[in-house]
Amino acid sequence: MFRGFFRLIFIFIVIYIAYFLFRVYRSLTQPRKKPDPPRRIQGEMVKDDVCNTYIPKEEAIREIRDGREVFFCSEECRRKSRAR
Repeated sequence: MFRGFFRLIFIFIVIYIAYFLFRVYRSLTQPRKKPDPPRRIQGEMVKDDVCNTYIPKEEAIREIRDGREVFFCSEECRRKSRAR
């Protein structure tokens, strides 16, 4: 009875080792994916005075107040600024 139990345990150990070696071999043979280069932001950065976030000028929401151009990162910040 114990002999069959130990044989079963031995088979599971051999299968696990074979699976582990297969995964190691597969990870070594597959080409490694290079990480994407960081996104470079072009152009001028402007500051949202409500949340103090810097955003590209091209992506900012613009509004002219008292003859001065004001920039916002979102409509939410724009609404908060108007409520002041």
